[in-house]
Amino acid sequence: MAGRIIIDLFTTLDGVAQAPGGQEEDTSGGFRFGGWQAGVASESVGGEVMEGMSTLDALLLGRRTYDIFAGYWPQHTTGPEGAIGQLFNRVPKYVASRDAGIALDWEGSSRVGDDLAAEIARLRETHRDVHVIGSVDFVQTLLAEQLFDELQLWVYPIVLGQGKRVFPEGATPANLRLLRSAQGDNGTISLRYAPLPGEPETGTVGS
Repeated sequence: MAGRIIIDLFTTLDGVAQAPGGQEEDTSGGFRFGGWQAGVASESVGGEVMEGMSTLDALLLGRRTYDIFAGYWPQHTTGPEGAIGQLFNRVPKYVASRDAGIALDWEGSSRVGDDLAAEIARLRETHRDVHVIGSVDFVQTLLAEQLFDELQLWVYPIVLGQGKRVFPEGATPANLRLLRSAQGDNGTISLRYAPLPGEPETGTVGS
C-alpha cells in the first residue's frame, strides 16, 4: 500500500495559517499576530497532533519552516516536548527548494523540488506517513497540484483579517471530500479532507 502525504495546519476561522506558534515565527508582510495559537490553548488539538505523530515516519517541509524547526527541535529532546523533538530528529527530513546550494545541517535532511511530482511519488513508495507541517507557501503548491492525500485543518475561533491563508485569492479551484470532522475544546474544530478530481461544478440552485 502506498504511503500518504498528510498536510497538518493550524488555521484561524478566516483561513490564516501564518505563524501560529510564536511572535517571531514569520513576520513577513508585516504580520503582527505571530503566536495567535497561544491564546486559545486546546488539549484536544494537542491530543490529535500526538496521535498523528504516532505513524509519522518522515517530514516534508518548506524552506522557512525547515529553518525554524532545525533551529528549535535539536535542542528540545527532553521535557514536555521531548517525544516530538526526538521523533523529528530521528526521521528523514525533506526540504522543498529549487536552490541546489542550500545548507541543510540538520541530520537526516535532504532537498526535493527539481521534479516535485516524481519526488512525491518516491516518498509515497518509501514511507508510510509523510507529514507536511506549517509550510504555508509550499502547501499551496501541493494543494494546487493535488500532491497530497490528506489535508488536516485545526480551525481556531479567531479572525485576524491578515496573513498567509491556506486558500488565498487565486487559489486553484478544487473539490475535497470530508473524511472526518470533530469539535474540540475551547471552540476548536478539526477537519480532515481528501482531494477529489476536477473543478467544482456550477449551475443554478433549484433548477
